[in-house]
This record gives sequence, C-alpha cells and structure tokens, in this order.
Amino acid sequence: MDGLNLSSNLVRLRRERKITQEELADFIGVTKAAVSKWENRQSTPDIMLLPKLASFFGVTLDELMGYEPQLSSEQIRRYYLELTGDFVKLPVKGAVEKTHSLVRRYYSCYPFLLQVCVLYLNHYMLAEGEENQKKLLQEADALCDRIIGMCTDVGISSEAMTMKAMINLRLGKTKEVIEMLEKVADPIRISRQNDLLLIQAYQVAGEIRKGRSYTQISLYLYLIGMVGAEMSFLSMYAEDLGRCEETIKRTKKLIEAYELKELHPNLSAQFFYQAAVIYATHGKKEEALGELLEFEKCVCSLLDSGQALLHGDAYFDLLEEWIERLPLGEQAPRDMRLARKSALEALSHPSFSELKKTKEFLRIYHHISEKNSHAENRTSDKNLRRKKGSG
Repeated sequence: MDGLNLSSNLVRLRRERKITQEELADFIGVTKAAVSKWENRQSTPDIMLLPKLASFFGVTLDELMGYEPQLSSEQIRRYYLELTGDFVKLPVKGAVEKTHSLVRRYYSCYPFLLQVCVLYLNHYMLAEGEENQKKLLQEADALCDRIIGMCTDVGISSEAMTMKAMINLRLGKTKEVIEMLEKVADPIRISRQNDLLLIQAYQVAGEIRKGRSYTQISLYLYLIGMVGAEMSFLSMYAEDLGRCEETIKRTKKLIEAYELKELHPNLSAQFFYQAAVIYATHGKKEEALGELLEFEKCVCSLLDSGQALLHGDAYFDLLEEWIERLPLGEQAPRDMRLARKSALEALSHPSFSELKKTKEFLRIYHHISEKNSHAENRTSDKNLRRKKGSG
C-alpha cells in the first residue's frame, strides 16, 4: 500500500481542502488516532473505507491511492529512453529488475507493455549467456500474449502479433512464425489496398492536407519496406551473384533517388553492409570494400549527429506530426552507445576475414572506432554538464 502513496495522498488532499484529522475522522467514523496512523504509514484503512475516503475528497480510488494504471505517450517515451540507458550503463540484471518493477505497476497499460517487448528485443543480446538472453525473449513473448489476449485496441494487438513473430524468430520457433503470419501476410488480401483507398477518400472529401500527409507517410514506409525487402532478397539469393549484383544496383538507385543516406542513414548503412557481405562471400574484395566505405559514411554520419532521430526532408515535409504520434516519437529504439558498439562488431563478420588484411578495411575500422570514442566523450561531457547544472 505504501508503494501506492495512499498515506502521502491523504495528507495532501486533507491539507489542500483545509480539513483537520479530526474532521476527516468524524466523517469516516473512526478515531483521530486512526487517521494519524494512516498518514504516518503505521497502518492502512480497512478496504471497505476506501470508497468512502475517495468520495469525501471527490477523487477516484486510483487517484486516492496514487495508482497510475495507464501512462501517457510522453511518459512511455520517457520510461523507454531511461531504460535503454540503464541497459547500457547498468548491469543487465539491474536494468531488468527495474523493468520488472514498472511492468508490475503498469500491467494493464498495453502500449507500455508493447514498448517493453521492443526494449527486450533490442537489448536481449546484452544479457550474459544464451540462457539469460533466451529468458528475456521468453518474457517479451509472454507480454505479447497478454496484449493479444487482453487489449481491445486492434492496432496495438496487431503490433503485438508482429512483435511476437519477431521474437519467435529469435527463439528459433520458425514453424510458429509461419503459422502466425502466413494467412495475415497473404499478398492477395484485399486489405493491402487500404492505404490507397484512404488517400482517395481524403481527396474526394476535400481533406487535401490529410491526403498529402498520408501519401507521404505511405511512400516513406513503402521505401523503408522496399529497402528492407531488397536486403531479404540478397539473403535469399546469396549464392546467385548475378542476381545479387542486379539487386544492389537497383537498390542503390532507389537510395540515391530518395536521398536515403541523409533521410535514413541507419537503414542505408544496413543495406551497404549486407551488400558488402555478399561481395566478400564471393571473393570480390574491391566491391566489398566499396560497400563498406558507404557503410562507414552512414555510420559516421549517425555518430557525428550524436543521436539517431527520425525526420523528414524537403520532399517528405509533412512527416513531423506522424513521427510525433509514434510510440517513441523521433527517438531510435536503441541507445546510441549500443548502436556504436554494434557497428564495430558488425565488421567482425567471418566473410571479411580476407578484407581485414587490407589497409582500407583497417582504416574504416579505426575511423568508426575513433568516432565511437569521441561520441562517448561527448555523451559523458553532456551528462557531466547536466549534473553540474542540476547541482
């Protein structure tokens, strides 16, 4: 009960209304000493008295007890960013315990539970040993099941289903993923036309700005999906160098046409990395190094900025409102320090074993490593200035 702040709320509410302990005791039908003990956390009111107390102060039971079953979007973002920092700075066990505490408190706030699943999916690899990593993924899977089974918001339930599929892939449950998504992802489903139909409806209704905004959002997401699909294409046809080279050529034209290296450097970095792996696997050192050079540029662009933020540009100039409505807003789902570490670890891929002997590969590695170090120093300096400012 103390964790719910009942005692402090009683004191606050009574003082705000300029009511004495004796007046409150008379209304409730208890002694003044009983009220004093409630406020000093020496005892708690009988459960049957709680509705009467709430009625007296004109508040809900949740407000009386300080219970917040739901979080605002801003609160969810704040908790998420705080937890991503904890996973990087603290021992993983400590970060997980803190997350558990919040999950217990907001167990009926399904948007928050969904973001906890995102948090675990992006940080489970930091846990020590495969067993602990698997345990975190299983916890996220269980939270997805709770959301799917209890949440009445179709959109959140649908996102939890997708998240569950991603988690099950990490857990090696491929048959379950196929059963879960095969019908939903069927390309002949008419629901795939929903975006175009909504845009047409906006246009006919004269809601031009809404139509333009939704058109930009759809195109932006299609572009991201297209590049992601091309990476999957490379993976599925990895042994077919000719097809892969054609895929790389076409995707590069897409990235250039929509200036994705500036618009979404993280996505572009992932594509160039995948292309480098393909070329290296086929023994094409020069081409592989060329792709790693593009990878380096995108990664260093992110590190120079100090943070990975979603944003539009002169072409996609109506994305801001949509980005603001996203669960995490413009923020990336992983702490930048972890992203920096991942970029260096990516260069240890077995297919790069021959490239590691070249000066150009070593230069790329050291350049990213130096950016990594400088970025860490900037982060430390910012944190130090914050502490001094707050002191």
